[in-house]
Amino acid sequence: MNKEILLHRLEHNKTRLIATLKYMVFSILVGIILGVIGSLFSLGVSYVTTLRTHHWQFLLLLPVGAILIQFAYQMLRKKDHTASYAGTNLILAAIHSNEEIPLRMTPLIFFSSIFSHLCGASVGREGAALQMGGSIGNAIGRLFHLETRDKHTIIMCGMSAAFSAVFGTPMAAAIFSMEVVSVGIMHYAALVPCVIASFTAHAIAKQFFGLNLLHYDIGKIPTFDPVSAIQISILAILCGFISILFCVSLHNTEKLANKYLKNVYVRALIGGLTVLILSFLIGRNEYNGISINLVQHSINGTAHWQDFLLKIIFTSLSLAAGYKGGEIVPTFVIGATFGGFIGPLLGLSPAICAACGMGAVFCGVTNCPITSLLICLEIFGMDGMPYFLLSVALSYMMSGYYGLYRSQKIVYSKYRSNYINKDTE
Repeated sequence: MNKEILLHRLEHNKTRLIATLKYMVFSILVGIILGVIGSLFSLGVSYVTTLRTHHWQFLLLLPVGAILIQFAYQMLRKKDHTASYAGTNLILAAIHSNEEIPLRMTPLIFFSSIFSHLCGASVGREGAALQMGGSIGNAIGRLFHLETRDKHTIIMCGMSAAFSAVFGTPMAAAIFSMEVVSVGIMHYAALVPCVIASFTAHAIAKQFFGLNLLHYDIGKIPTFDPVSAIQISILAILCGFISILFCVSLHNTEKLANKYLKNVYVRALIGGLTVLILSFLIGRNEYNGISINLVQHSINGTAHWQDFLLKIIFTSLSLAAGYKGGEIVPTFVIGATFGGFIGPLLGLSPAICAACGMGAVFCGVTNCPITSLLICLEIFGMDGMPYFLLSVALSYMMSGYYGLYRSQKIVYSKYRSNYINKDTE
C-alpha cells in the first residue's frame, strides 16, 4: 500500500513538473516575441508623437486618418466575420470561450495605433498591446495544438508580456491579464506563466531596446494619519465617480455615433473633424495623443482644472471615430489630472493625489484593484503604499459594475459574497 501511494505521488509530481516546464518554455517564447513587438510598437508611438508635436500640421490628418483606419478594418471584416475586431473585448471573449482571435489583428492594431498617434487622436498604447499579445498568444496556442484551457493561459501570457514591454510595469502586467478577465476571481493557474512572460518581455525591452521602468518622483510622502486617511478617502470616492463618468462617456458616445451616423466612413469623418476643431479651439495639443506630459504637470501642481474633462471628451470622440490604441493611458492621465486638481482643495499635496488619482481611476474602469496597487507601487514607489491601497480599495467599491470592457465578467458582487455573473455596465 505504501509503495502504491509513493508511486502515485511520484507520478503526480512528474505530471506537475512536466506541466511547469511546458509553461515555462511557452512563457519565455511568448515573452521574447512580445518583448520585441511591444518594444517596436512603443518606440514607434514615441517617434510619431515627437514628430506630431513638432509639426502641428499632422493634426490636419484627423478626419482622413479615421476613414483610412475604418477602411482597413472593413476590408478584413469581409474576410473573417470574427474580425469585427471588438478590440480588447474580443481578447477577453476568447478567454471566456473558444472564440478565435485572428493573427492579422496584430499588424492591423500595430500600424493603425501608431497612425492614430501620428494624426493626434486621443488614444493610448496598452489597449493595442493587449490585443497584440492576445492575438499572438492565441496563434502560438493554435500552432502547437494546445488544449483550450492551455491556449487561454497562453493568451493571458501574451497580454502580460505585451503590457510589460509597452508600459514597463512587469509586476502589474503579470497580474492584470489574470485579474481583468473575471471580476471577483483570479486565474491563478496562469500565475507562473504570466509572471515569466512579463519579466521576459520587460528584460527584452530594457536590454535590447533601452526601454526602462516608467517612474515618477512624487517627493516626500506625507505621514499617513487619520486626517490624511479621511482626505484621501474623499479623493478616492470622487475618483470612483470619475471612472463611471469616463465609462459612460466612452460607451454612450460610441452608441450615439453608431445610432445617428450609421455609415462608418461618415462617422469617422465627423468624429475626426470634431477632434480637429476642438484642438484648434483650445489652442494646445496637450489632449492629442497619449498626453502623458499631463501626468508630470499634475504632480508638479501645474495642471488645469479642466484637463481631466477635456481628456475624457477627446478620448471619447477619438475612439468613437474609429481611432485605435486603447483607453488605459488616457485613464491614467484623467486620474492624475483630477487628483492633482482636487488634492490642494483637500489639503494634500498635488503629487500624492495625482498618484492616488491615477491608480484609483484605473481601478474604477478596469475593476482590477491588485493590478492598480502594483502600478502605483512600480511607478511611484513603495512609500505611498497606505495612500495607494486605500484609494484603490474605495474606488473599486464606488465605481459599481461599470467598466471599459463589455466582455469582462463580474463573477462575484463587490459588496457581498454573492455569485452574480453579470456583464459590466
